[in-house]
Amino acid sequence: MENRRINRSDLTDIRLPRYIVIEGPIGVGKTTLARLLAESLNCATLFEDADSNPFLPRYYAGEKNAALSTQLFFLMQRAQQMQELRQEDLFATIRVADFLMEKDRLFAEVTLDSDELQLYESVYEHLTINAAQPDLVIYLQAPTNVLLERIHKRAIRAEQQITRDYLDRLNAAYSRFFHFYDKAPLLIVNAADIDWVNNITDYNNLVRYLLGISHGRHYYNPRPAL
Repeated sequence: MENRRINRSDLTDIRLPRYIVIEGPIGVGKTTLARLLAESLNCATLFEDADSNPFLPRYYAGEKNAALSTQLFFLMQRAQQMQELRQEDLFATIRVADFLMEKDRLFAEVTLDSDELQLYESVYEHLTINAAQPDLVIYLQAPTNVLLERIHKRAIRAEQQITRDYLDRLNAAYSRFFHFYDKAPLLIVNAADIDWVNNITDYNNLVRYLLGISHGRHYYNPRPAL
């Protein structure tokens, strides 16, 4: 096993992507991987801020009337982040994000009823969202039972009320979305059995693989390192 995580000094012969997005359902580990990758590349981050959404705990608790408020709050938040990103010099630094702007509609389709979705779509269409396109998108996949185990393990209070049915629907929505996604190079990672947090070899192997991608669709389905 390697004794340290890969870092930017190891990558002088690699042309690094300027804007990397890591996506996947709740509990799959996208924010953790994004933080580690940002540390390795010594770069900036762009994270969604679920903690600031006052409606999210009520939605997880089963209050159906909180779904639209939850979704609209996230929509406004992400649109603002995209606007700020556009105002910065995106190409001045490498940036790693833990959300893709297009996934906002994915969640809306899972959480909202038909009338709410129609209102959401109307608001979405009236917003000026000129989202920067990533140079690489990493989609992390894991079965629902793995997601539930990780959600319970990290013990965020509001998330403990997430149901298996909700995660099943979310997983299915992500699979449909990325089946057709072609706006950027895409790496689909089987995240069920590898441990990029505690196993340095798992992490380094994944980073070396993803940084070699410049176009097309790729799949990463490794056996866990011993």
